[in-house]
Amino acid sequence: MKLYYLPASCSLSPHIVINELGLDVELIKVDHTSHKTETGLDFYDINPHGYVPLLEFADGSRLREGPAIVQYLADLKPESGLAAAAGTMERYKLQEMLGFLSTEIHKGFIPLLYARLAGNYVETARPKLEKRYQWIDAHLADRPFLMGDSFTVADAYLFALTGWGQAAWLKSYYKAGIHFDELRNLQAWYGRMRQRDAVRKSILEEGLAFD
Repeated sequence: MKLYYLPASCSLSPHIVINELGLDVELIKVDHTSHKTETGLDFYDINPHGYVPLLEFADGSRLREGPAIVQYLADLKPESGLAAAAGTMERYKLQEMLGFLSTEIHKGFIPLLYARLAGNYVETARPKLEKRYQWIDAHLADRPFLMGDSFTVADAYLFALTGWGQAAWLKSYYKAGIHFDELRNLQAWYGRMRQRDAVRKSILEEGLAFD
């Protein structure tokens, strides 16, 4: 398999999952300005939407969209517990969380990441995203990870997204105009995530600074 990724983007989520599972996956970096892969291909020929992540299989078939990719990867090794079994209520709750992260958190960041183009809309988008993160902070008050006692693919997704914001305790890669300094439960969760070998390995493999 091949994972097409952009450093520090949402594709960090499946990258972390790959390392958590110890899967043999080739990493192919995409340049965000030229939309060329590091092998010289036009990424639009691979994904007409032009964004990462994308997982490519040996037969040439492809899977797009991060939430679908991380669930597929987790199901390769169900004993890992990174995703609950299909058909269970726990799996549907995981999908609920992934949907929330995708539509409310991931997309909520977009105006902040493109603040110059978004203009005054940033002042509408930021408070909404702040409220969503406040909910996450409260949700983490009585559990070490998003889904309970164990790390799942949802935590990998949230970690990738949270690295776009700012806090004194956070390594920010995109420095979007939102601050998490007062979210203490989120801070504790972020610290637990940084202690995971797969997280450190993924960050370093993407050529990013860990500290």
